[in-house]
Amino acid sequence: MFDPVKFIDESIESIKKQTNGKAIIACSGGVDSSVAAVLAGKALGDNLLAVFVDTGLMRKNEPEEVEAMFRDSGIELRTVDASEEYFQALKGVTDPEKKRKTIGEKFIRIFEREAKDFGAKYLVQGTIAPDWIESGVDGNVKIKSHHNVGGLPEDMDMVLVEPLRNLYKDEVRQVARELGIQSSERQPFPGPGLAVRCLADITPENIRIVREACHIVEDEVMKASEGENMVLPWQYFAVLLPSRSVGVSKSGRSYGMTVVIRAVESTDGMTALHSDVPLQVLNGISKRITDTLGDDVSRVVYDLTDKPPATVEWE
Repeated sequence: MFDPVKFIDESIESIKKQTNGKAIIACSGGVDSSVAAVLAGKALGDNLLAVFVDTGLMRKNEPEEVEAMFRDSGIELRTVDASEEYFQALKGVTDPEKKRKTIGEKFIRIFEREAKDFGAKYLVQGTIAPDWIESGVDGNVKIKSHHNVGGLPEDMDMVLVEPLRNLYKDEVRQVARELGIQSSERQPFPGPGLAVRCLADITPENIRIVREACHIVEDEVMKASEGENMVLPWQYFAVLLPSRSVGVSKSGRSYGMTVVIRAVESTDGMTALHSDVPLQVLNGISKRITDTLGDDVSRVVYDLTDKPPATVEWE
């Protein structure tokens, strides 16, 4: 049986043994990187710098929420606005594997710059078991290259430290609760951000659309859960498709894009079942998306596929 207290003690000692000097921690504000940051902070103290890279692909208000989360943590946080770099690097990139590898390499190059400035040679990551299993490491069949594993460049000039490498999501949450981390119950969010929820071209405009759609899905599902109209799913979000369909808007004919609502139940992310979201909740989400994004979106659909055969994310 997994013992989070024992894991915390062993991880702090392991980080101390793996490092000799300064380190940076890649922080997204999610539960994995937050747990890794707190563990590394306890092990390294002032020798740790947390780096949050604002890729321009984050959820609504996410940069502000991450900064607020670390404000009273005792861990120094540096925010890097790299949105222009990412949009330029992803211009014309639609293949999912190339997209993940491009994002992974860009992350590392930014972290290398920040590490050099801080005088660090170690990079701490919140990599967990499903990341490297699905990336095809150690003889596993590759499902997709997670940006923090398969997306890492071979010439990376830092030493990786991954204290959560052998944990699954449910175990990470146990550790987070033990550490008192406020994001312990936060739903998973992919490292590549909204780039893997936008199957259309990665442009500021398309990311704006999927960001708002994701916000609406999250907000409506949370309200329904708090009102006891449904059980809160493990993960719930929106995806923007490149396909267009004819619709009707206030000005007449429209030819808008398609948004997919996705919600699943899981414990470790390795398998998942689609959530049976009540029809009235789906109706509310659909109406709010089309009311808010009616100039851009003409159709909203719901994904009923389990994992397998699908993955949780669309890319």
